[in-house]
Amino acid sequence: MTSPAYEHDIRFPANMDPNKRYPVIFTLHGKGSNERNMFGLVEPLADEFIIVGIRGNLTLGAGFQYYELHSLGNPVRLMFNQAIQQLQRFIPYATEKYPIDAARRYLLGFSQGAILSMTLALTMGDQLKGIVALNGYVPEFVKAEYPLKSVQDVSMFISHGEFDGVFPVRIGHETAKYFEPLTSKLTFKLYPIDHAVSEENQQDFVHWLKKDAAVE
Repeated sequence: MTSPAYEHDIRFPANMDPNKRYPVIFTLHGKGSNERNMFGLVEPLADEFIIVGIRGNLTLGAGFQYYELHSLGNPVRLMFNQAIQQLQRFIPYATEKYPIDAARRYLLGFSQGAILSMTLALTMGDQLKGIVALNGYVPEFVKAEYPLKSVQDVSMFISHGEFDGVFPVRIGHETAKYFEPLTSKLTFKLYPIDHAVSEENQQDFVHWLKKDAAVE
């Protein structure tokens, strides 16, 4: 087992059964944030899921990022490719290291983390059970040039802010339109918010994750 490329924060259910493997949520934060900022979003799930907060390995101000940008919505391709490759290695690494149920692996990302989550769904296919992508998009070079796998069996909760000033709401609609023919397991929702996650948004994806992972 090689050492991971990413620092990570792991939270286990309080009353863990040592003989049981648990569903997992890997969280991927936004640009300039960190893994601890994501925990509040998934804290209501901490009794049923192992939570692995993955910290971007590049510093940005007081926070972190997974890759740099040429401009807004335009990732540095080489760095983006490297992040995807490293995350594809990290997920099996963590699955082997911790008591994780490999059949119930979820990614939950915001902004830059949502972009990575959707790209990983397309490159890992049914190695993932599902993703939650909050206010992100799929880069055009991923759609056009990456070797993509079927996401027919990948559950997806994709949401976007109607008043998102970073990625306009049309991007959310375009993302949903892209995935609609690829999977029958798509939930797409809009919320009356900016580039953020509202309480209603959180309640909806928490309920969706519990139902999809059959922990309700």
